[in-house]
Amino acid sequence: MKPLEGIRILDFSRVLAGPMATQILAELGAEVTKVERPGTGDESRLFEPRLPRGESAYFFAFNRAKRSMTLNLKSPEGQEIAARLAETHDVVLENFLPGEMDRFNLGYDALSRRNPGLVYVSNTGFGQTGPYRLRNGYDTIFQALSGIMHLTGHPDAPPAKAGIPVSDMTSGLWIAIAILTGLVGRGRSGRGCHVDLSMMDVQTSLLALAAARLFALDEDIGRSGTEHPGRVPSAAFRCADGGWLHISGSDQHWDAICGVLGLDDLAADAALGKNAARVAARERVMAGMRQAIAQRDRGPLAEALRDRGVPAGEVNTVREILGDPHSEARGAVGTFDHPEEGAVRALRTPLRFVGYEDPAIGCPPPLGADTAALLAGELGMAAETIDRLRNEGVI
Repeated sequence: MKPLEGIRILDFSRVLAGPMATQILAELGAEVTKVERPGTGDESRLFEPRLPRGESAYFFAFNRAKRSMTLNLKSPEGQEIAARLAETHDVVLENFLPGEMDRFNLGYDALSRRNPGLVYVSNTGFGQTGPYRLRNGYDTIFQALSGIMHLTGHPDAPPAKAGIPVSDMTSGLWIAIAILTGLVGRGRSGRGCHVDLSMMDVQTSLLALAAARLFALDEDIGRSGTEHPGRVPSAAFRCADGGWLHISGSDQHWDAICGVLGLDDLAADAALGKNAARVAARERVMAGMRQAIAQRDRGPLAEALRDRGVPAGEVNTVREILGDPHSEARGAVGTFDHPEEGAVRALRTPLRFVGYEDPAIGCPPPLGADTAALLAGELGMAAETIDRLRNEGVI
C-alpha cells in the first residue's frame, strides 16, 4: 500500500510548479486527474528538450503517474463537467490568474458549496491579494524580484539565475505541503479549505538567513560566489587537475583542514580556531587555502579531508552525480515505459518508506488518454454523449 492511496486530486495546473507537486503525490499513491485543453494540452507538452519520437522530456519530468482528460473550461458544458468531477475529489489545484476560475464558475466558493470537504489550492505568481496580483510571472522573474538573483553569482560578476528553476520547484514543494496540510486539517475538522499560495511569497520565505542578517546587522548582503557570508571556510576551491572541491568547515574541523593542507602558519594562530576570527581574517585564510589546494589533485584531496572528518564535496556535473556509485546504490535513476518513446530514464521521487510501499516511477499520460473512461466511469455518460462532446470541442 502507498501512503496516499484513496486521495483524489483534480489538477488544473500547467507547466511546472503545480504539475511537480501532483506528480510527487501521484507517485505516493494519490489518484491525480490532469485536466488539459483540448488539442494542445498543457503547454509544456511542446517544450524542449524533445525525445527521439518527439515527446517533451520537460513534460515527462513533471507529469508521471497521472491520468489526462481534455476539457474546454470556456464551455458551459465543460464547466459543469469539471464541477461534477470536483464533487467526488478531495483536492482541486489550479494556477490561473486570480478570478479566472471564478469566471469559469469553478472558483472555491462555487465548488465548496457542492463539496464542503474540498481542499482547494490556488497557486499564483503573486497571490489573490496585493498590487501585483494580476501580473504574470515566470521562474526567473520571481528569482529577480525576490532578491535570489541578486544573491547569486560572484561579487565581481553580474547577477545570475540559479542553475535549476528554483522558484518553480520550491513552489511545487509548498503546493504539496499545502495539499497535505489541508487534508490533515480536514481529517480533524471535517471541513475543507482554500489555500492562497503565492510563488512570490515562497521565494521571499527562502531569504530567511539573508533576512536574519538584515534584521540583526542592517546588512543587505550581495553576491559571494560559493563563499558563506558568516562562515570561513565554506567555498569551492580549484584543484591542480582543474576540478573544483567545496569545503565547508566549522571550528571542530579547523585543525584537520590545516593538517591536511599543511597550513602550519594558520594553525599556529590560536585565534583562528574560532569562526569569528576566521571571518574577520577571511582574505588571509582563503588565500592560504587557495594556494595549498591549487597544488593538490581533487580526488585524493577530497578523500584525505573526508578521512579526517572534514565535510568536502566534489563540484559534480549532472552526468557525474547521476552516475555516482552512491546515486546508483540509492536508485536515484530509474525508467518508465512509454507507448511512443519506449523505455525512458527518469529521476525517482526521493522518499523511502518502512511500513509503506515506496513510490514507483509512473508513466506520463498521452493527451486526453483517459477522457472517455473518466466521463463514462465517473459521470455515467453514454458513448453517444461523449462523441457529441468531442465533436463540439468540449473535450
